[in-house]
Amino acid sequence: MARSSETSQDWRARTRNMPAAVRAVLFPTTGQTVASVVLIALAGYGALAFLDWALVRAVFSGSDGSACRVPDAGACWPFITHKMHLFLYGRYPETELWRVHLTYGLALAGIVPLFMPRVPRKPLLLVYLLAVFPLLAFVLLYGGPFGLAEVETDLWGGLLLTLVIASFGIAASFPLGILLALGRRSELPIVRWTSTAYIELVRGIPLVTVLFMASVMLPLFLPPDVSIDKLLRALVGVALFSAAYLAEVIRGGLQAIPRGQYEAADALALGTWQKMGFIVLPQAIRLVIPGIVNSFISLFKDTSLVLIIGLFDLIGIVEQSVQADAKWASPQTAATGYFFAGAVFWLFCFAMSRASASLETTLQNRTSS
Repeated sequence: MARSSETSQDWRARTRNMPAAVRAVLFPTTGQTVASVVLIALAGYGALAFLDWALVRAVFSGSDGSACRVPDAGACWPFITHKMHLFLYGRYPETELWRVHLTYGLALAGIVPLFMPRVPRKPLLLVYLLAVFPLLAFVLLYGGPFGLAEVETDLWGGLLLTLVIASFGIAASFPLGILLALGRRSELPIVRWTSTAYIELVRGIPLVTVLFMASVMLPLFLPPDVSIDKLLRALVGVALFSAAYLAEVIRGGLQAIPRGQYEAADALALGTWQKMGFIVLPQAIRLVIPGIVNSFISLFKDTSLVLIIGLFDLIGIVEQSVQADAKWASPQTAATGYFFAGAVFWLFCFAMSRASASLETTLQNRTSS
């Protein structure tokens, strides 16, 4: 009760002093006052312009683009509602969508408890997310076993394909990035040179080149009767590319660990893998959580590049719908579609950022206590 009373009093004190605090932050000097006024005016103008386009002048009903071709029309929201199934699932059969929804449920079953402080056995959840879930997701989405009808990857698209590429890339690049980071710090010259060469080579070329090589060049080196699924080639390329960047982030965390931690592990007669697995790596990963999540966010946004090899993720489906469907042609169709795609990407990236901040706070409180 005492702590609650103190918290309430602090809140009321801060509320009473809010105008003074705002003045101290935004208008302490003449120069900062001018800058604050200009920035507030620009933000207000942008917000009003957006609301005018998205709500005031927007079109909310219609069966084709003619409803959005009226003079001075704003956002064309019927385009989004009529194309929602395509944006979310691509051409995945509607009768099999329960498999997609079940896959999403299995993913949430592993992700949500991971960020709940009181849930025990977090390492088992990581094993589930990094090893078990990808296999379950592939079986559910592609089909084959258990009498599930096969759904070719050419039918996958939209947000579904974006999440498949991002989740596989994260699940595969994280352990590979750890191995590359450890390899670059290895005392064995051949392991260190190989890891360094791989990291520097991959970081020196753009992801577009990796995807192009995986989709176009790789089949040229395979026997004529051997064919690798286009999506699988893209998944491997994205994972290998992301692992190189993730390895440098993790290596930074390893270098930040004090030498005394290594010496303490040696004093306990721990082996190399025990020392890394129980002492060094947990501390290193905790230090670089922001960098790791930043790499994951970058990977999530880079999934849009698979459009160049004929895979239609969310951005690709939106672009294809805007350019190929003359029925919905209007001056506002493209802007509305790209705004929708950008909003979806922002929501996922913001959720990842907030989850990272929550995890940092939880680990910090656990360490301090």
